Amino acid sequence: MKKKITGVFVLFMLGLLMAGCQNNGDVIYVKSAETQAEVWKESTEDDVETEENSCYVHVCGAVVNPGVYVLEAGSRIYEAIALAGGLLEEAEADGMNQAEIVTDGQMIRVPTKEEVLLDHRKTQDGESDQRMDLNRASVEELMTLPGIGRAKAESIVSYRAAGTGFLSVEEIMNVEGIKEGVYNRIKDHIKVK
Repeated sequence: MKKKITGVFVLFMLGLLMAGCQNNGDVIYVKSAETQAEVWKESTEDDVETEENSCYVHVCGAVVNPGVYVLEAGSRIYEAIALAGGLLEEAEADGMNQAEIVTDGQMIRVPTKEEVLLDHRKTQDGESDQRMDLNRASVEELMTLPGIGRAKAESIVSYRAAGTGFLSVEEIMNVEGIKEGVYNRIKDHIKVK
C-alpha cells in the first residue's frame, strides 16, 4: 500500500514539475522549479520591456471605435486611427497631422468636416483665436505655455485622457502641479472647445 501511495505521489510531483506556466497565451513546459523561475523572470522582464516600448493613446471624435489603444513607441497618429477602425464619413482627414508621432497619454481627437468649417469661418470673420485648446494640444505644444515644462504638460495630457477632457479652463487647476499662480500666467493663452 505504501509503495502505491509513494508511486502516486511521485507521479503527482513529477506532473507538478512538468506543468507549464502561462506566458502571453503560450504554454511553456518546464522540467524543474529552477527552470520555471527562470521562465517567470524572463516573462516579467519581457512585460516590463513591452510596457516601456508602448504608448497608450485615447482616440476619439470622428472614428469608428473611439477608445484607448496601445501602440509601439514611435508610432504615428494614422496608425492609432487605423486601430480605432478608421475615419467616419464625416471626418476631416486634413484637420490634423496624421504623420505626427504619438506620445504616451495623448488624446487624438479627429474633427468632423463641420467642426473644421466652423473654425475656418470664425477665423475669416476676424475672430481669430490663437489660444491653445487644452483638449487637443500635444505635450510639445503645452510646453510653449508660460510656466509649463514637460512634467506639467504630461500631467495635463494624462488628466485629459483619464476623463472626459477639460470642460472649462479653470479645471486645469485640478492637474497636479498647476495651482492658481501658474493658472494666472496661462489663462489668457488657453481655451476649451
